[in-house]
Amino acid sequence: MSSTNHANSYYAASANDKIIRPQLTGEHRCDVCVVGAGFTGISTALSLAEKGKRVIVVEGTRIGFGASGRNGGQIVNSFNRDIDYIFNSYGDEIGKKMAKMAFAGSELIRHRIEKYKIDCDLKHGNVFAACNPKQFADLKAKKALWESHGHNELELLSASSIQDHIGSDRYAGGLLDRKGGHIQPLNLALGQAKAFEDLGGQIFEDSEVIRLEEGKPGKVVTKQGTVVADSIVVAGNAYIFGLLPDVEKKAMPCGTQVITTEPLPEDVQKQLLPTDHCVEDCNYLLDYYRLSGDGRLIYGGGTTYGARDPGKIESIIVPKMLKTYPILKDAKIDFAWTGNFLLTMMRMPQVGKIGDNLYYAQGYSGHGVTNSHLMGEILSDAIHGDTERFDVFASMPQYQFPGGRMLRIPYTAVGAVYYNMRDKLGI
Repeated sequence: MSSTNHANSYYAASANDKIIRPQLTGEHRCDVCVVGAGFTGISTALSLAEKGKRVIVVEGTRIGFGASGRNGGQIVNSFNRDIDYIFNSYGDEIGKKMAKMAFAGSELIRHRIEKYKIDCDLKHGNVFAACNPKQFADLKAKKALWESHGHNELELLSASSIQDHIGSDRYAGGLLDRKGGHIQPLNLALGQAKAFEDLGGQIFEDSEVIRLEEGKPGKVVTKQGTVVADSIVVAGNAYIFGLLPDVEKKAMPCGTQVITTEPLPEDVQKQLLPTDHCVEDCNYLLDYYRLSGDGRLIYGGGTTYGARDPGKIESIIVPKMLKTYPILKDAKIDFAWTGNFLLTMMRMPQVGKIGDNLYYAQGYSGHGVTNSHLMGEILSDAIHGDTERFDVFASMPQYQFPGGRMLRIPYTAVGAVYYNMRDKLGI
């Protein structure tokens, strides 16, 4: 029986599957062992099982325990760094290949939900909300950029027309992406886990990996068991905890905070988000929010560098919510939680291979819902022998944060203060 519970979140409280998987004991043999049962790990495992591979997933806590089961639940297209940045930084060849993948994650999520009949409150559409005229100009450029790469389900929203979607006067305009959307993320992870198990896959929980042994085959070792596998995938992201020290140096865990109100009356829901799309603003330290399947407002924001848990989550997020929606001043907050995502220096996913058969993927820098699903399919393809997309990501240089472990947090925090001030000044 698992000894580690999920965070006290709305997602855990409304999880469809509360089955506790067994702990790994003894020795097992498989084609691929995946370390980590979040979106990256489960997506990889499911894609491999669909290809007929014998796969075992080893999870230190619970399925979706980390960012996959605590995030804002927003399906946001592209990467943290958009397509124009990728062309400018990595050249035309990589840029063209990355542009083809920029919208693939959201398509894969919808495909899985439909194929496996996953009940996760899928709703379509997300709005990028501009807090000042400069951000609105940036959204105009984003629309033109995405359309130039084949994404045509976009609508620019003026300061007045955005109020058809968001019942707040905070915004100077916005961009509606109909290929975006939102889901109950933990139920998405659990639904894919069940699909993987239905295909013959095994998941072991409460089985923290204490050692990886490279070789042909490799070994994944826990306190009570071992998995011997032809290939290993490390998918721990911000919860990797010492398994790949050289890889961990190249990314930094960061925390974000989320609150959920009590269920709101239907007329209030319509007043807040008339079209039921999810929203994220365009600030460097952004706010994001949406309505749950049962009519609660889920509101998130705030960033703690180094993944420190703040003392009082409500004191950070409630003022942000009330700035957007003053009418919620008397709304009861039923849940408040924090979770870690992984930030990289270049804000691009880090993907690689160690030796002949040890793969890893991490560092989605706030775009983990879509990017992690895409990466699972890419890792699966690479293990199956098709490395085309994997090689694109693996070819990108991976840098450490300046200052090492001691100074990377204050350096990054100072940078955040600078960009936050620019947002406030609208420059």
